Amino acid sequence: MSSLADAAPRPAPPLTGYAFGAAGAVLFASKGIIIKLAYAEGIDPETLLALRMAFSLPFYLVIGGIAIAQMRAKGEALPGLRIVLQSLFVGALGYWFSSYADFLGLAHISASFERLILYTYPLFVVLFGALLFGQPIRMKALWAFAAAYSGLALIFAQNFSANATNTVHGSLWVGAAAITFALYQLMASRLLKSIGSALFTCIAMISASVVSIGQFVVVRPLDALAISPHGLMLAVMIAIGATVLPSFLMNAALKRISAQANSMISTVSPVVTMVLAVLILGESVSGIELAGAAMVLVSIGWFTLSDSRRRAIR
Repeated sequence: MSSLADAAPRPAPPLTGYAFGAAGAVLFASKGIIIKLAYAEGIDPETLLALRMAFSLPFYLVIGGIAIAQMRAKGEALPGLRIVLQSLFVGALGYWFSSYADFLGLAHISASFERLILYTYPLFVVLFGALLFGQPIRMKALWAFAAAYSGLALIFAQNFSANATNTVHGSLWVGAAAITFALYQLMASRLLKSIGSALFTCIAMISASVVSIGQFVVVRPLDALAISPHGLMLAVMIAIGATVLPSFLMNAALKRISAQANSMISTVSPVVTMVLAVLILGESVSGIELAGAAMVLVSIGWFTLSDSRRRAIR
């Protein structure tokens, strides 16, 4: 006769958490590749962003509705108008403007270079946290920032010699995406404490969806939606495969492994993007670009690991 202990469900092995985290990182890494393929189909950034948000919107509407129902069932007070408005603004900043700037940048630079620039956003979180919110800044963050951007400078110089205009425009747009996403992270962290992760994410994504679709209506004719079936499939892949699904996988990973482990797994994202760019897009990678990428990966990976350990012992 089995005991109650034997009958009790066993916790999921950590390997499952690592698998979820790696899968989420790989799917996030695929975003730039899919966007490049969509551009090759003749889809412009505004149309592609609107389609991405429109296809992902139903998921967040359902999840948001479930979150509100659960709060009511527990007798918890719903967030006030002020917090909702702040969440709408922060969502538009992080998921509309940052995404739009990233989409614009990808029209000018390679997918692998774009991913490396975005990968430096944790350093901007530290810098803006110190400048705007009075958070302490440590010397290792400045060293990591210097090393990462030295690596990016190598790649920038390599691309600048081949196509100066595109390199400058693309780097500026993706840099703006990294900066605004860092600001989003700082402002969102304050709202998450009072509104909850699930509901905040849904409000933020709904806000970004409305703005993205509104932008399309203003700047593009409706016949821009008449894209090829393959282009439509790519838009669905960005919405589901590179937006909704990886967000669930990352949350599932965080339930099974530490945030520190999940952060380190995310370092595979730029590497995967570079490999996919070579295999699918036919992008070439020079020795200088590999050296620059290594500097970025090592510096940000080291900073993320050390910062996670420092937070863990608090």
